[in-house]
Amino acid sequence: MSIPALELNDGRSIPQLGFGVFKVDPAETERIVLDALEAGYRHIDTAAIYGNEEGVGRAIAASGIARDELFVTTKLWNDRRGADDTRAAMGESLEKLGLSHVDLYLIHWPTPAAGSPVETWETLAALRSEGLATSIGVSNFDERYLPAILETGIVPAVDQIELHPQFQQRAATALAAEHRIAIEAWGPLGQGKVDYSGGAIGEIAERLGVSWAQVVIAWHLASGRIVFPKSNRRERMAENVAAASVQLRADDVAAIDALDQGAAGRVSSDPAEVS
Repeated sequence: MSIPALELNDGRSIPQLGFGVFKVDPAETERIVLDALEAGYRHIDTAAIYGNEEGVGRAIAASGIARDELFVTTKLWNDRRGADDTRAAMGESLEKLGLSHVDLYLIHWPTPAAGSPVETWETLAALRSEGLATSIGVSNFDERYLPAILETGIVPAVDQIELHPQFQQRAATALAAEHRIAIEAWGPLGQGKVDYSGGAIGEIAERLGVSWAQVVIAWHLASGRIVFPKSNRRERMAENVAAASVQLRADDVAAIDALDQGAAGRVSSDPAEVS
């Protein structure tokens, strides 16, 4: 199964369908990531706070897959800010992953209570210049927090935000589009907190003979987003990868677009409340 790729605003290429390891048990991470790689994933998304970077690194080492065929993302946690702490955190992540560089390094949350993110963001740019990260970006920076990053003149390659049919973050995605910042959708299926199996999505799934989850993943891909469905089951991993071949009609995409509920559709934390 061929997974499509997108070109980022820094000229790098990123697989549009990735595998996320949020809440994956560190003791099970190596096995689960190896299963994902066998299913066809080549893009793995982890973070320092997940506590499973070492398992991801062991899986990469055990897979036998050439490093240049993989795309690895990790993230800087909220308690590490400023030049020195950011550099130290990056070094710790690389050591745990067993890598000389990551393909994408993100500031995990804007944490407005911690003050300006500018020094931290400029340090990420320095780490990129030094070859420790190929691309850099942010996570959970919506239209309230992205402008401070843009004012530095250093444009993120991606912004990873909660995004699923009932919460489409129109203002944040419009601002990102102005600067060719790719949107990565986390919680792309609603984190199991939304029933997307009926209604318009269910009808599309029935017509195409696929699962509702495959329809939602295909909608993300058709909309030009990078997406990270999560599963610990091999059969579901394969099903999610197969969503890359699901072809939606324009009216299918429009029908799912119409499910947006704005801020009322959020199912996880508001960045303003995360410290």
